[in-house]
Amino acid sequence: MNTGNQMPNNIGSEPTEFKVIPILVSFLIAGFIGLFSETALNMALNNLINDFGIKETTAQWLTTGYLLTLGILVPVSGLILQWFTTRQLFNVSLTFSIIGTFIAAIAPTFEFLMVGRIIQALGTALMLPLMFNTILLIIPPHKRGKIMGLMGLVIMFAPAVGPTLSGLILQTLSWHWIFWISLPFLIFALIFGIFFMENVSTPTKPKIDILSIILSTIGFGGIVYGFSSAGEGGGWGEPIVIASIAAGVISLVVFSIRQTKMNQPMLNLRAFKYPMFVVGLLLVLICMMIILSSMILLPLYLQTSLALSTFAAGLLLLPGGIINGLLSPVMGGLFDRFGPKWLVIPGLVLVTAALLGFSTIDLETSSGFIVSMHIIIMIGVSMIMMPAQTNGLNQLPRELYPDGTAIMNTLQQVAGAIGTAVAISILSSGTKNYLENITDATNPLNPLLAFTSGVQDAFWFAIVVAIVGFVVGLFIKRVKVEQQAS
Repeated sequence: MNTGNQMPNNIGSEPTEFKVIPILVSFLIAGFIGLFSETALNMALNNLINDFGIKETTAQWLTTGYLLTLGILVPVSGLILQWFTTRQLFNVSLTFSIIGTFIAAIAPTFEFLMVGRIIQALGTALMLPLMFNTILLIIPPHKRGKIMGLMGLVIMFAPAVGPTLSGLILQTLSWHWIFWISLPFLIFALIFGIFFMENVSTPTKPKIDILSIILSTIGFGGIVYGFSSAGEGGGWGEPIVIASIAAGVISLVVFSIRQTKMNQPMLNLRAFKYPMFVVGLLLVLICMMIILSSMILLPLYLQTSLALSTFAAGLLLLPGGIINGLLSPVMGGLFDRFGPKWLVIPGLVLVTAALLGFSTIDLETSSGFIVSMHIIIMIGVSMIMMPAQTNGLNQLPRELYPDGTAIMNTLQQVAGAIGTAVAISILSSGTKNYLENITDATNPLNPLLAFTSGVQDAFWFAIVVAIVGFVVGLFIKRVKVEQQAS
């Protein structure tokens, strides 16, 4: 079987033979374990609250801190990718992941665990842009759909099975074992990468602009922190929320203006001149908002309204995650053959229909209905996300690959924080409004009915986002690309 692929090592250089399959396997193993541990901890929050004697808002920092680190570091990844070799970044990212996982596994206090999570996030923040940039460099455009779909299997399947497997672990072992089980796989991925990872690009080492890094950090970090704080229950009117979001927006405006005036920008915003990149980016962001808002609403509904255990709730959401993961490579192959429009538009219809179904859930809703709607939404997402992302990145010239992947990965974190915060805010508001308008205050079901009403309201937010996505999807067109990047 031919595992090689000729692609230029750098602009204007001779073609180089890469052993593509070992490189992809290295990323698949590392990416799967990294993203599994990201969501697996969510199911253990109650255990952590009891073990450490902390409040829910404090425990949420394990997620918020992770997102915040990604929001700060991923924008700089476009610059980092041009300063270091593929092997250096792969080894460093996995080293961070291993150190962070080990610290989390032995953590005796919440602060110790928090440090481990941030170090883990450093590894993920380097790994994700590196993975996508490497694929763009070693895979010809006409084959990228299938490979990006394979990566989609990892990106979607790992977070989907994380809560279920962690629920199983927590039934018999402590939360520490979520990290102990991940550790040997990360070590194996590092050893495998040391032997098989190759350098696919030559570092150009552009000038580092400290002011751009500071503006980017305040900008993306401020927005993620502000929305996350609002979503954690601080409320949109809290001074820290308003100040964080305002500082973030102002810093991003100044950052963007500065990038357009620099000869060697930290993040090249010329990528936004390519219309299909913009359309693909918007669709990816809409998908992230829908996925993350749904993934926080459904477990809450299942555990609160239907009184299911964490493991039972995880099991109900497992079929959709598995089907999404298995379909991602299939959708990638279909994208290579037919282009994005015939996947994206039907996918958005499916997602909208499933969200309409979720907006009707109540205390009597059957498990079969939840599983069915979740499967439909995950099928729809598999038809939208990777085709839109691949089509958008395909339109970029080779020199903009690092910037395009950095922009997409950064704004995904921002979109995820916004989607989660808005969904939780609407959920809280809907619950409060229901309780204020009840006539029979003695009914013990009122808190559950109120919570379920809030969940229904929050799903209407996701429906509006999906409809906006459908309108955006109407503009998507297949990008005409050469067989090899120029």
